[in-house]
Amino acid sequence: MGNTISLPPRFKDVVEPISMSNGLTSVFIEVLVISGSMLAGTNREKELIIWLAQRDQSVVGIGTVGFDIDEMPWTVNSFASEKDFMMRTISHAAKGLGWEKLSYEPRQDQVVHCLKQFDFMIQAFNQEDVSMNNYIEWAEIEEGDDNPTIPRGYPKCEQHNIYLSCHGCILCNNGS
Repeated sequence: MGNTISLPPRFKDVVEPISMSNGLTSVFIEVLVISGSMLAGTNREKELIIWLAQRDQSVVGIGTVGFDIDEMPWTVNSFASEKDFMMRTISHAAKGLGWEKLSYEPRQDQVVHCLKQFDFMIQAFNQEDVSMNNYIEWAEIEEGDDNPTIPRGYPKCEQHNIYLSCHGCILCNNGS
């Protein structure tokens, strides 16, 4: 089956979607979450990483975590800093930041190739492509919600020191 990460249709002649096997997708998401967890300083940066961590195939099902870049919880007012943070996260992930937390040795050439393609997509994506509704719907916390989309206080896994999503730790869930 596999997963695809793409840009909105208007980019179809500019940037090819990233098509990955389920295994490569898991590695791709894990190294982004590790890198982003190490770099995030603001709540918005933490929220972007938690959003990626929710693409945990071991919980939500294999072949179901592909997404379009415009589905990410971008905000119009902070878009420039969010985009910069994502590009730094990708760059550091491609350099292997935090890969020692993985319980396996990923195929570096494949992962780095996908990360570079993802970086190109993020660079092409602009503030005018942001949908205001994505962030508002994603970030709402209902009163009495025992399992909010964004865990209160932005907790990190005690073992891996990465941000937890509503599914827990992506590395613990995958046996790392």
